[in-house]
Amino acid sequence: MKIRHNDIEINKTEPFFNCKLGREEYAFILTDIVKNFSDGFVLAIDNKWGTGKTTFVKMWEQYLDNEGFKTLYFNAWENDFEQDILVSLISELKELKTSKNEESFKNVINKAVPLAKNLALGLLKTQVERHVGNDFVKEFINQTSSSVADGFQEQIEIYTNKKKGILEFKDSLGKFVSQITNNKPVVFIIDELDRCRPNYAVELLEQLKHLFSVPGIVFVLSIDKVQLGNAVRGVYGSDLIDSNEYLRRFIDIEYSIPEPDIQAFTNYLYGYYGFDEFFAGEERLKYSDLQKDSSTFIKFAASLFNYERVTLRVQEKIFAHARLVLTQFAANNYVVPSLFILLIYIKFKHNSIYNNLKNDKYSVQELIIQVESILPDNVDEEDSHMFLYTLSMLIRSYNNSKEYPNKENLTVREENNSKQRLTFTSKFDISENNEKLLGFLDSSRGYYSNMYSLGIKDLIKKIDITEKVLIN
Repeated sequence: MKIRHNDIEINKTEPFFNCKLGREEYAFILTDIVKNFSDGFVLAIDNKWGTGKTTFVKMWEQYLDNEGFKTLYFNAWENDFEQDILVSLISELKELKTSKNEESFKNVINKAVPLAKNLALGLLKTQVERHVGNDFVKEFINQTSSSVADGFQEQIEIYTNKKKGILEFKDSLGKFVSQITNNKPVVFIIDELDRCRPNYAVELLEQLKHLFSVPGIVFVLSIDKVQLGNAVRGVYGSDLIDSNEYLRRFIDIEYSIPEPDIQAFTNYLYGYYGFDEFFAGEERLKYSDLQKDSSTFIKFAASLFNYERVTLRVQEKIFAHARLVLTQFAANNYVVPSLFILLIYIKFKHNSIYNNLKNDKYSVQELIIQVESILPDNVDEEDSHMFLYTLSMLIRSYNNSKEYPNKENLTVREENNSKQRLTFTSKFDISENNEKLLGFLDSSRGYYSNMYSLGIKDLIKKIDITEKVLIN
């Protein structure tokens, strides 16, 4: 049994072989763009955090390698502790160094020396040794030691030639790249930039623009543009800054990977975490009331995730937690799969509602208002039936857990009429007088009538993992 989703293994021969989201076709499209515009540009793959960008760009990188492209991958978030971005980026270029272009790479380093800033001699030496090797340390330090030793005055003199130095650096970089491209650009992928410290993210963008924009290098920024925009505003200290306009200075092409098939991904997660070990266990399937739990679980989870556009990462976390929680259930226990997954979703995405529900802070009507505020409002008829059933189970189990004096009558008989009506109103149920929801709450008609005595607090205790773990 797994309770954590590990990185997907990338098959070197068929990079997208293990892709569960059908994204290979988008790699083909992006590769065509790179092929046809090889003079150098910046491509942003813009999708929300948690939508699988990192997995995609790593698979695409392997595909590009197989197609004869030179590629580099730089995780900005893992490197934002560095004091000098220039050194970090040049260190990645070292991967392209060969015996044939060694002198050319050495020249790139030499031209970068005057541009390195704000580094004490000891730190500078450590950075260079770690990133570009001992071969170049001596020359690097020889060129910088005097300026560091003499203090800031000498550094200021170096900066007077900064513009010339930038041009010389770009010229040397362009020559180095031209020796290795073989009519195909170097594809330099920069991932997780939106998760970095704001100052680091902005400075990296600035250096890409001013120092590394040379023919033969295509930069791919894997980002959440909204979050990166927040970083920009944070650096400049104003919400009035147009972050979109600012980022356009650095990004030539924007591309968003289309959203995946949620049903397919739900099926994959269900199998990956081994839910059938519980739901389809031999002992559990002896009970007729429990035999549809597996299909109900998958169907409700897929519908909820699809309507609410839950990110892939959050889906993974919900499924991982759900699988762990199920280890506390005996084979003959009721789970009420749709209610079970809804409560875990609320715990992850709407924790204040979850805590108030857990601590019995709501009346039934208040509960309905809060939960319906987070339910989708565009469900089709079939899904509406499923959501209403789940809502009815939430209401009943919540009321069951109340202390006796605080229990509410969920239905009441109308005067001079044998017809029942609800004591609360639902906006989600658009049927006349909420008759559909009333039908689900009528215990005499419920298919799962044996579950109507369940209390929500018992389920919440398991969701909060406060009971003994069993083996299933």
